Amino acid sequence: MDMHLMGYRRPDGSIGVRNHVLVLPASLCATSTCLRIAAQVPGAVSLNNEAGCAQTGEDLEQTFRTLAGFGLNPNTASVLVVGLGCESLPADRLVEAIIPSGKEVRRLVIQEQKGTRRTIEAGTEIVRELMQKASLMHPEPAGLENLILGLECGGSDATSGLAANPAVGVAADNLVAAGGTVILSETTECIGSDHILAARAVNEEVGRQVLDTVGRCEKRLKAVGVDFIGSQPTPGNMAGGLTTIEEKSLGCVYKAGSSPVHGVLQYAEIARGKGLYLMDTPGNDLESITGMVAGGCQAVVFTSGRGTATGSPIAPVIKITGNPKTWEIMSEDIDVNAGTIVSGEETIAAVGERLWQELLAVVQGKLTKAEEHGFGEFVINRIGPSY
Repeated sequence: MDMHLMGYRRPDGSIGVRNHVLVLPASLCATSTCLRIAAQVPGAVSLNNEAGCAQTGEDLEQTFRTLAGFGLNPNTASVLVVGLGCESLPADRLVEAIIPSGKEVRRLVIQEQKGTRRTIEAGTEIVRELMQKASLMHPEPAGLENLILGLECGGSDATSGLAANPAVGVAADNLVAAGGTVILSETTECIGSDHILAARAVNEEVGRQVLDTVGRCEKRLKAVGVDFIGSQPTPGNMAGGLTTIEEKSLGCVYKAGSSPVHGVLQYAEIARGKGLYLMDTPGNDLESITGMVAGGCQAVVFTSGRGTATGSPIAPVIKITGNPKTWEIMSEDIDVNAGTIVSGEETIAAVGERLWQELLAVVQGKLTKAEEHGFGEFVINRIGPSY
């Protein structure tokens, strides 16, 4: 398969591998209204946003960064922002953040529209207009240097670190070699392997950032009475044969291949450089994927030994398992079978190349299983309590 993606060129020069019209709720108070608007227009998408109000400080800023990031993501063609009118995160602030991208962005405020019924009617009319414009956009070939790929693992078992994650590492190295960007996530799953990532840093400063980021994660856990060291907190991981977080982490970092680490990103921070980056996300799969997509990822590869059925509202999520039994029972939800490594039928290199070809197919338009099912989960990581 040709080494390129088929994408939609945005006014800011970025390339989307999907062409979504996004109905963006500024807060949970506008979420139901946004979901109703999107449901009226085939092809439009919205987010099940449960944040954006009664938040302060760093927590509010992270929510703002995440929601704005979904509007700025290259897979988004245009945006309708909807707010209630009195939330912590005003709709106008999100509009102002998206405008510099050059995308068309509109806004509605429920209180100004005098209720949800009028807002849904006005929003549906706006989104139909935006969908008509989006339908006139056509994908064109573009280089892989335009692609940002997120890496995720969840429902891990012993086969994840032995098969699926190393195969993902092959594909990740291929993308970095092609000039693209790869984001490794889940800081909790770097506990015990942070020294390995730090040793791969491009310089001492980045190495310190890696160690400091994982160290802060450990301190946050201990502050609430949790110590992951030498333990394994996830029942599914334990049932899958993983005994400690260190064991899980050593398998997790295989997803990042062998490329140098170029930097550390905060949650939902947009990646501006090329190469491999670490994003400071929690181990929760959906919160982590949401953060990476907000950071600009147009596609995600998600490994799961136990099996998963989740997706993202605006980015294709390619799922891969290293467990032959999981593939047998969940192949309708998983895109790539790496269980052939465990059964001895294929090498890691061969499956990694097969995954690479699947990734190329997806960024050239092939739908993932999650997209076929219409799955699009969205969860923002919360730092602090609501006030």
